[in-house]
Amino acid sequence: MPKMGARVARLFRNFNLENRVHREIGKAKPEAAPRHQTHIDPVQSTQITEISDAIHKKNDPLLGFLKSVYVESKDPTEAPKEVTEEKEERRPLISSLPGDPYGIVEIIDVPKGKLSIIEALQALNNHKNAPQTWTLDKVALEYSLDLKDTKALLEHFIPFEVKIIPPKTEDAKKIKDI
Repeated sequence: MPKMGARVARLFRNFNLENRVHREIGKAKPEAAPRHQTHIDPVQSTQITEISDAIHKKNDPLLGFLKSVYVESKDPTEAPKEVTEEKEERRPLISSLPGDPYGIVEIIDVPKGKLSIIEALQALNNHKNAPQTWTLDKVALEYSLDLKDTKALLEHFIPFEVKIIPPKTEDAKKIKDI
């Protein structure tokens, strides 16, 4: 429900609106300021026209020179087009999800030096559970990774850890399986 103040404001705003609009439209418009008079000498006027004619006139000798110019440029940073693209080496997946997750086409191989998400989680989990067995060198060798990248992976990424904390008392509510 609108406030009483808004109703009163609307009433004053719309009061006699049409008459106020006609009065505003009927007012005389302000006239533009008069232009400053210029005093151009006739000699100066002819010079201006001669210059503008010279600018717009075709100069045939210059046009002939322009037609004879041929520019060829090469980008020094661009590699020659004759170089063939090398196929990147690929390796088969070590582990993947069973079936067809989320309707995505199953990936069968990845480029060397790269990991799928499943493989990355598997490598992180293996290293976390058995760091003496899954050393930096073994993970790099197993997944065809660079040592520097493997070190960064194992150092900066940590897999999720799920902890289930049992209730303090035995009579606490528990979810029962059906």
